[in-house]
Amino acid sequence: MKTRNEISAGGVVVRQGGEGLEVALASRRTRRGALAWGLPKGFVEEGESAEATAVREVREETGLVAEIREPLGDISYWFVWEGVRVHKQVLFFLMDAVGGDVADHDFEMEEVRWFPAEKAQHKATYPSEKDVLGRAARALGIAP
Repeated sequence: MKTRNEISAGGVVVRQGGEGLEVALASRRTRRGALAWGLPKGFVEEGESAEATAVREVREETGLVAEIREPLGDISYWFVWEGVRVHKQVLFFLMDAVGGDVADHDFEMEEVRWFPAEKAQHKATYPSEKDVLGRAARALGIAP
């Protein structure tokens, strides 16, 4: 089976809400039709930095304008797409929402919603993204 490597970037977007710190999560349907909640992310285009990709993908997938606060490290995983085995590395950044509206998310997402920061990690579908949300909580000083 053919193999390829991909690099993506995304963000954990936070804001101060009425009841404290909130995190934006986006939902999409899996190939099997299940609803999966996760972090906005996407492919780093040629000539684009990971930081620029994270800002762009957050805007496209969530409708939010965000600024990078700090890097959160990366995750990597394997999947098969159209007969090709793909090794994907995703670089994540902690980001502050500075504008936009979750109602302006793109067609890839079924819904984008704000969750209390302490609940976002439990709402995320994928273990690797739960880990990234844990890193963000530690960076924000809301987790041990």
